[in-house]
Amino acid sequence: AIVTIADEDGNYLREAWEHILTCVSRFEHLHLLGEGAPPDATFFAFPQDESEKSKQAKSTNLPVLNKKGPGKIQYAAASVMRGSYDGAGIGGNSAGAVTSEQVDNLVSNLNMLEQVGSSEMNRIFTRSQKLNSEAIIDFVKALCKVSMEELRSTSDPRVFSLTKIVEIAHYNMNRIRLVWSSIWHVLSNFFVTIGCSENLSIAIFAMDSLRQLSMKFLEREELANYNFQNEFMKPFVIVMRKSSAVEIRELIIRCVSQMVLSRVNNVKSGWKSMFMVFATAAYDNHKNIVLLAFEIMEKIIRDYFPYITETETTTFTDCVNCLVAFTNSRYNKDISLNAIAFLRFCAAKLAEGDLGSSSKKKEKENGKVSPSSPHKGKDGRQENGELIDKDDHLYFWFPLLAGLSELSFDPRPEIRKNALELLFETLRNHGHLFSLPLWERVFESVLFPIFDYVRHGIDPAGGDSNEEGIVSDMDELDQDAWLYETCTLALQLVVDLFVNFYNTVHPLLRKVLSLLISFIKRPHQSLAGIGTAAFVRLMSNAGDLFSEEKWLEVGYSLKEAANATLPDFSCVVSGDNMAGTNEHALNSQGNEASAGSDTSQGGSESLRTQHIYASLSEAKCRAAVQLLLIQAMMEIYNMYRTHLSAKNTLVLYEAIHDVASHAHRINIDSPLQSKLQEFSPMIQMQDPPLLRLENEAYQSCLTILQNLILDRPPRYEEVKVESHLVDLCQEVLLFYIETARSGQTSETSPEEQSQWLIPSVSGKRRELASRAPLIVATLQAICSLGDTLFEKNLVQFFPLLSSLISCEHGSNEVQVALSDMLSSSVGPVLLRSC
Repeated sequence: AIVTIADEDGNYLREAWEHILTCVSRFEHLHLLGEGAPPDATFFAFPQDESEKSKQAKSTNLPVLNKKGPGKIQYAAASVMRGSYDGAGIGGNSAGAVTSEQVDNLVSNLNMLEQVGSSEMNRIFTRSQKLNSEAIIDFVKALCKVSMEELRSTSDPRVFSLTKIVEIAHYNMNRIRLVWSSIWHVLSNFFVTIGCSENLSIAIFAMDSLRQLSMKFLEREELANYNFQNEFMKPFVIVMRKSSAVEIRELIIRCVSQMVLSRVNNVKSGWKSMFMVFATAAYDNHKNIVLLAFEIMEKIIRDYFPYITETETTTFTDCVNCLVAFTNSRYNKDISLNAIAFLRFCAAKLAEGDLGSSSKKKEKENGKVSPSSPHKGKDGRQENGELIDKDDHLYFWFPLLAGLSELSFDPRPEIRKNALELLFETLRNHGHLFSLPLWERVFESVLFPIFDYVRHGIDPAGGDSNEEGIVSDMDELDQDAWLYETCTLALQLVVDLFVNFYNTVHPLLRKVLSLLISFIKRPHQSLAGIGTAAFVRLMSNAGDLFSEEKWLEVGYSLKEAANATLPDFSCVVSGDNMAGTNEHALNSQGNEASAGSDTSQGGSESLRTQHIYASLSEAKCRAAVQLLLIQAMMEIYNMYRTHLSAKNTLVLYEAIHDVASHAHRINIDSPLQSKLQEFSPMIQMQDPPLLRLENEAYQSCLTILQNLILDRPPRYEEVKVESHLVDLCQEVLLFYIETARSGQTSETSPEEQSQWLIPSVSGKRRELASRAPLIVATLQAICSLGDTLFEKNLVQFFPLLSSLISCEHGSNEVQVALSDMLSSSVGPVLLRSC
């Protein structure tokens, strides 16, 4: 009756299929028991400890295999007592107590099983291919549900329906793809659930069943533009990721390996899932899994690489992603190095330009356009009468390049070195193929992220940032080989890459400059030195290629760096207020006794001291950075002095002048210098603290302006260089005079004051002696103005020169230069006036 109903009314049974398939399952169970075969539970309930395993091995030869008669009754009765299997079917309840009469009735009717053979029941499954599209989906859902109940039985797990699932899939393989997708959606979820079963034997059986099914699918030719292979192999990927059993993960790798070795000619979209399985294995916690997976991956690359991209170019990306996963393997350095070598092989293949050529030809024949082409039109090129979109092809570079970029953070020096070499070698050798949009993505997504490790916290002064953490972090960075080896090398290579392909990538200059400036801004002298050196390297190699607009970008970048690295001593002066705030915060945590208050005050004082020392260390670091920066700017200026316009040169002048002015304000801050005296034994800063920086900056300013007057470059008349030089000379002389007077004591009343005496051993005398070369250079610059300009500005200069005469100096250099000036320039002017 069941067979007849299933055969005649199968298209209308819908959920009722579960009743029929449950009956079929139970009938098959009884039939096997009637023949004396052992139940499936015998093979799926493995003992855990070794002693039980040995007992199980000894009892493998069951009595039923030798004596069918007693075994038939014994197993049948036992089956009835257990209720066949737990809770199978709709609303099915486990059998309760079974009476002896029921047992006798069952045994007496076992002979009826001989009249209905398994072939009758198999008709239900073989004729499933005649069901319509809706009915076959209902049939599969019911079969999966029944199988799930069979396998979940705690007392008597069975695999009858599971084996039938494989048969059903085979019988219905010729259905249209839309129906197959619906069928496989059901089967896929089923195999994932069973594959992750806690019963290892059942999970293994499920994965092996899936392997059999997959092998059948791979026997068929996959239709173009259809990814069903990838779909039916996804359960392998999901179970590989979810299963906690090492045996299951190893079995999946071996299953996929067998598919590759035996069906490589037929694999199309299935490569994607295969590579996902291997990539998951690359991150496995068990070394053997990693080694096994890479062994298979190595064979695929060496022997079957042409098959990977034969029809689907995107599978190349999947292959690269898989190799990148193996480069991150921590179990075996050789695996990582070999994976990098295979990435080099992939880069060479990609550079050949025929990747996926067969699929493109097919698409062209079918009149289809590749869906992976993000840019058409202006990015395309007409070559040999055929339109080739470079970005369409070169899009596949990204996983390879990005993977190598990530390896620059690898803690293993050998891996970092090989990855960086391959990354920049690839870009250097094949960068001529790249369009500007592609280069933009390479810089943004591949190259710049290499430096994120050292670029964090570029602006530590902003918000509530913790300078102490930054300072303490310096010691860690000082010992980090990445900082001095990989980072320095990578920054140089980025600069060289930009120079090599400047004709294409010149619009990216601002972004490259921002990268270099971000290093200079960092409150870390070594990092700033690396950035400054790279900036000079860029200018020395590419400066001749820059237009005036590009040089203006360079000048403003340097100006930005100069203003961002100005040393800040404000916390030293405001340290008392800060200490009061900390003390209040400490005391507010609870009402302490007087002894506790003393402790709180001591802690507040300690915090204040630590904060000031951290701030002074950072200020000292920034002063050193600004010295490096000024030297770099002068080196760049000297290299391209004749190349720069007056406007661009004046931008450099303004940047250096900002540094000089700020340094002077710090140097004449008396309250600050008093505070610094308290910390001088620890911080070892000169008095005044930025004297060298001020002198070098002003000296550089003088040099630039004098050269401008001498060279008269393009657009000279627009910038009024003479006016800038006159103002600068007045500024320097005035600062010197104020400094000389600030520490002098008068022997007469202020009204009669004509001369100030400086103690010969005082720090002020040493300071004036240090400033003397700058004053001498300033006086010489005034003399070089020429008679007309000198005479025109003598009214402003003369009071300053008179004050210089009345000052006592730290050395006689200023007096000698002043005497020469009075005799050579001032004297003749006065005589002409008379």
